Amino acid sequence: MNFTELKGNWNEFKGKLKQKYAELTDDDLMYEEGKDDELYGKIQQRLGKTKDEVRKIIAEL
Repeated sequence: MNFTELKGNWNEFKGKLKQKYAELTDDDLMYEEGKDDELYGKIQQRLGKTKDEVRKIIAEL
């Protein structure tokens, strides 16, 4: 899944991420157009995961 597919359902995915990873905040998951890498970076930092691990987590939702 890429970010183009993801952004259409972002609120749903955001809720699932917050349920699975309670340490994520709304600020961590704020999607802004054109700032996909920054969003991945925030999630990576908060969860202590690699970019590939974060992509896999999101793809599995």
